[in-house]
Amino acid sequence: MYVGLAWHFWNSRWRTRTAGGLRAWERAAILVPLALHGWLLYDGVFARELRFGFAQALSVMMFLGVAVYWVESLFYSLEGMLPLALPLAATATPLPALFPGLASTGAYAAAAEFKLHLALAMIAYGLFVIALLHATLMSFAERQLHLKGTVAFPNLPPLLTLETLLFRMIGAAFVFLTLTLITGIAFSETLFGRALRADHKTVFAVLSWLIFAWLLAGRWRYGWRGRTALRWTLSGFVMLMLAYVGSRFVLEVLLHRA
Repeated sequence: MYVGLAWHFWNSRWRTRTAGGLRAWERAAILVPLALHGWLLYDGVFARELRFGFAQALSVMMFLGVAVYWVESLFYSLEGMLPLALPLAATATPLPALFPGLASTGAYAAAAEFKLHLALAMIAYGLFVIALLHATLMSFAERQLHLKGTVAFPNLPPLLTLETLLFRMIGAAFVFLTLTLITGIAFSETLFGRALRADHKTVFAVLSWLIFAWLLAGRWRYGWRGRTALRWTLSGFVMLMLAYVGSRFVLEVLLHRA
């Protein structure tokens, strides 16, 4: 369903460039695979035993990314983003079936602190996914505008509006990332007796936080925009991916550990 909708929006919004916002049936059609995707995630991750590896993390990220987009599209005409977001969601959806990972059997798996920490982290990931798509589209549209004097993606708001949305999204994601680090410290203190574990996951998460803090400070102080915003957004997102998804991939696929 994601693939079919992606083709529809590519054909109707990019190839033939039909404008006018999402139609009612299109908005409802997006909710169908989104609801099924959410049910599959709940059933596979939480219903029986906690099983949350890199594949589940990627699937949750794209589920939340499409959900955030759907809400955002109620206020802005952003259907030009769908040919990018929906194929990513289609790719991520079957990953938990292909890479089921290992069940988490430790005492932390049932801890409320851990579940809160996990939920906050995934919300931050989902918001950063949409922010990255915003930044990527802005970069392409800005380059096309400079080269040809026309925008390659007509079914998007003006660049200034996209820029405002981008930094609002990054700001919201930064708040959730900060809460993720705070709950992670509390969770580590409760179960392991120390506030921070000096492992690669913590290092990459803190580096990501610092990069996004620097980007927001640069936006506020120096008015950073365009390619500068894209570079820092991409750098922070890569650090964030390495923090959990990358580490879980190594543990599950290469080392076969939970």
